[in-house]
Amino acid sequence: MEQSDIWRLSATELTALTRNGDLSAEETVQSSLDRMHEVNPALNAVVEDLGAEALERARALDNSRAQGEPTGPLHGVPVTIKINVDQRGHATTNGVIALKDVIAPDDAPIVANLQNAGAIVIGRTNTPEFSFRADTDNPLHGRTYNPWGDHISPGGSSGGAGAAVMAGIGALAHGNDIGGSLRFPAAANGAVTVKPGLGRVPAWNPSQKAERGLLAQSMSVQGLITRSAADLHLSMPSLITADPRDPFHVPMPWRGEAVKEPIKVAFTKNTFGYALHPEVEKALDTAREALVDAGYHVEEIDPPDVFECGRNGYRALMGEVLTMMKGDIEAAGSQTIRDVFDVYFQEFPPILETDLLRMMAQRSYYAREWSLFLQDYPLVLSPFLPQPFFRPDRDTEGAEGVHEVLGCAVYSYAMNFLGLPAACVPSRLADLPLGQQPINVQIAAQRWREDLAVDAALVIEERIGQMAPALWNKMDKTE
Repeated sequence: MEQSDIWRLSATELTALTRNGDLSAEETVQSSLDRMHEVNPALNAVVEDLGAEALERARALDNSRAQGEPTGPLHGVPVTIKINVDQRGHATTNGVIALKDVIAPDDAPIVANLQNAGAIVIGRTNTPEFSFRADTDNPLHGRTYNPWGDHISPGGSSGGAGAAVMAGIGALAHGNDIGGSLRFPAAANGAVTVKPGLGRVPAWNPSQKAERGLLAQSMSVQGLITRSAADLHLSMPSLITADPRDPFHVPMPWRGEAVKEPIKVAFTKNTFGYALHPEVEKALDTAREALVDAGYHVEEIDPPDVFECGRNGYRALMGEVLTMMKGDIEAAGSQTIRDVFDVYFQEFPPILETDLLRMMAQRSYYAREWSLFLQDYPLVLSPFLPQPFFRPDRDTEGAEGVHEVLGCAVYSYAMNFLGLPAACVPSRLADLPLGQQPINVQIAAQRWREDLAVDAALVIEERIGQMAPALWNKMDKTE
């Protein structure tokens, strides 16, 4: 294989070569860095280039392997880390100018787990201010662009991660998700992800000065964005390795017990009054057909009220944000992010005080209803968004913009409020008036059964193929 093509390999393909010595870690890293230097200037997905230390680590891993030391499951795999998570010696800016000099004293658990598995961090990726937009732009690092074209937002808040991995900058991209921040960028860029359930991946930032609010703790999770569903099966077992710094981590294996077959899938096109775009409907039908042909029993039936659950959950989160973060946003945020939050509070009127406590209690009711439903239907196939992904800065266009970006995304943030896993996988490449655009669907799963969601995503991916080759062909033609 030519050095110039190594960056195209998936993490699964890379480890098959690096662990047996057919490819060195240094070669894999150098190829990814070359790709980053080629395409990142136009994307601004990676905002801190860690090439020098990445090559140093790669050589150290190569030397260790040559001396007969065991290799990790992600040996030599280039990865990126989002700038809102601690990596020793680097700034955890969260896209905020006031935090540009907050240097992490140690690695967050997810960074440690990735590196302990043999992965090599080649750069840190962009996020919006406070990591709280479905688009990615900030005054400190600037805007990230979608490699499919400027007509599509790269998503957020892990927009840099999604754009980077799909453009070929690293085989794995770290991100996190409190209301959709893994799945929005996956949908925007045609990538694959699984939002882990509550407690699955240990999380904590050593640089933080205070603990996060209870809902932020309950709804936010760490994960990965990939080009291939198989790479999630490869990498997630390393991510879920226990870390005592997260006292609420649940130490369970990646693979759960066998589920009675055929696995029943609840299938819904319900968009709660929002218009379902024909291309999204076609993506849903393709996903359903792929699962049926693979032996799943797919039944059209609505799950418990995701609209009420999602809206109330996000309103509760906005209550916590208003109480605990509003001062920081006003003091350190740009006018853009302050305006966006003002409209968030209009779209999702914050639940406060005693009512907030009641809604946090009501969360158990919603979770129980879903738990009972998922006993019969271990998977739920639904839209992710009812419309193709929106344009850049759509959420800055007042109430109508925020309504389109987040108001309709109940299948996204409901899963955070419930603490359930949810995969997001492309199932169609649409030809739209402004250009080609991937369309993703969502697959929610029983608690602790991320593996089932990824299995289903892999079936869908096998039907339509990965989006990356089509994207790279498009990028080659526009250069």
